[in-house]
Amino acid sequence: MRAGALVGCGMVLAGCASMPDKGGLESVEASQRPDSQVRVFALPPRDGASPNSVVDGFLEALTSDDPSYAMARKYLTPKAAKDWRPGQETVVLADGPSARPASQQDGGDEGQTFRLTGQRVATVDKQQAYQPDSGEYGQSLHLSLVKTAKGKQWRIDDLPTGVVLGESDFQRVYQSVNKYYYAVDSVSDDAAPRKQLVADPVFVRQWTDPLTETVKEVLAGPTRWLNPAVRTAFPTGAGLKKGVESLTADDANKLTVPLNTQAEAVTPTKCKEMAAQLLYSLRDLSSSSVGEVELKRADGRFMCALNESEADAFVAPRRSPVMDNQYFLDGKGRLVRMAGSSSSDREPARVPGPLGEGVQPLQSVAVSRDQERGAGVSGDGRSLYVASFVSSASLGDALVRSHAASVKDGLSKPSWDGRGDLWVADRDPDNARLLVFGQGLGDKMQEVSTEGLADGARIEAVKASADGARIALVVKQKGATSLRIGRVERRSDGDGGVEFSVADLRIAAPEMEDVTAVSWAGSSRLLVVGREAGELQQMRYVQCDGSTPTGQALPGLTRVSEIAASEDDRLPLLAHSDDGIVRLPPGAAWQSVLKDGTAPVYPG
Repeated sequence: MRAGALVGCGMVLAGCASMPDKGGLESVEASQRPDSQVRVFALPPRDGASPNSVVDGFLEALTSDDPSYAMARKYLTPKAAKDWRPGQETVVLADGPSARPASQQDGGDEGQTFRLTGQRVATVDKQQAYQPDSGEYGQSLHLSLVKTAKGKQWRIDDLPTGVVLGESDFQRVYQSVNKYYYAVDSVSDDAAPRKQLVADPVFVRQWTDPLTETVKEVLAGPTRWLNPAVRTAFPTGAGLKKGVESLTADDANKLTVPLNTQAEAVTPTKCKEMAAQLLYSLRDLSSSSVGEVELKRADGRFMCALNESEADAFVAPRRSPVMDNQYFLDGKGRLVRMAGSSSSDREPARVPGPLGEGVQPLQSVAVSRDQERGAGVSGDGRSLYVASFVSSASLGDALVRSHAASVKDGLSKPSWDGRGDLWVADRDPDNARLLVFGQGLGDKMQEVSTEGLADGARIEAVKASADGARIALVVKQKGATSLRIGRVERRSDGDGGVEFSVADLRIAAPEMEDVTAVSWAGSSRLLVVGREAGELQQMRYVQCDGSTPTGQALPGLTRVSEIAASEDDRLPLLAHSDDGIVRLPPGAAWQSVLKDGTAPVYPG
């Protein structure tokens, strides 16, 4: 770290664990992360500082907690300071930028040129959206002598757009925040009694009033990637009242948000939609304790207010009230379930109906989010069935059949999204495709186009998000399996039906080249099992934007083939490993559930 003042310290653990290929259940210690409590305060340039010192001081100032980069601008010429736009882009490098004097100066140039180099990890754009990146970084800084009150001094007069810093500094300075927008449906949004919110993760600087920055980010609208699948309740041009620079909740945890005139012409219902977006976004902000949001007009008049209980009644729930039920297949391919943390019943019991009766032995299963139906793939991997959890229900015909010759090339594990649609991948080498069944019905089957999937790539696994706006795909290509996140778009077909497509696939676990299993573990977080190049199998959390959240490490587990996580982080993780079905309650070790069980799932 360059010359900077550090105040405060602590420890943050990485959210991953290595898993050996042999041995029993054991815990693996986490590697240390940069301390998120360390604060850096930059120093101004010294009188007579050399070009090297000016460059080092400027790069250090970029990692400080100065919200406006006022100290960093002191290293620039007046014109460069005025023209520089630090919020335009943030480039994250593995080990921070390395600065070296250019080996050769341009003829007649009396200044100094420095070359900044490093290995790219990610880019954060002007919308504060994170995007994994790779490759070499190379940019130049140019310095010249300028006249000041204390004589001629070296200052930077030409520099790259935005900010460049190392990954450890990025994790210390920035925090990930979910801002929320409403899912776009094929029917009128007004027809839906409760609105579905979709998380849109962005990064804000955690020492520079993250509450106000989060509100501003919500008002600015969704990121470009998510925008086609969501809408905002705020009118075009809506923002904070002119002159309002900071927001603070009162002693009753109520946040009053004064808006500009562009945000005033809304109905009472629309106003509550706006308040719900803000309240849910601030709920996910670790430093926030906001329990109510009140919106006001620019002249101070009341618009509307919404507290947590009112928001929960207004917005579609993220999870079922009985979402803690855990499901898996027993040794005979029958669907069984076990109550979660809210019950003392810890013994698996077969579900009512044909899936629990073993009419058709299954190899994989998914449970609808209302827990009234299940979808199962037959033991040979070729047939997909949907059946009700009613004792008198019949299995009926298969919704689809794969023509694959082997089980591994047949149908993937199915997945239900929060809108009742059922997804599955057919891995048949001669007819690989992604399928969706509207409302889980066979007569509403569609083959879904997948934008960005290269020729020869095959979808191995599918996991739809609770909001239905995103889908996680494990994609195999050229011998490697990677995790991709796609945006789900729904359009009316003109005849009362829906046309589905998956667009803009992006990498979500860029460091992993062999992904084994994936599960959504929250509104924007996933749990992934896989390997990095040359490493042992790991289980870790990743964000859907490709960033890695900091948090408590997961105890190791051997040879995991399937994983399941709830959207409620108070519920245990489920896994299928060499030890059968096991689960990991919060703060505990892995516990055995059923030795000959397979295919663990939560609803979805």
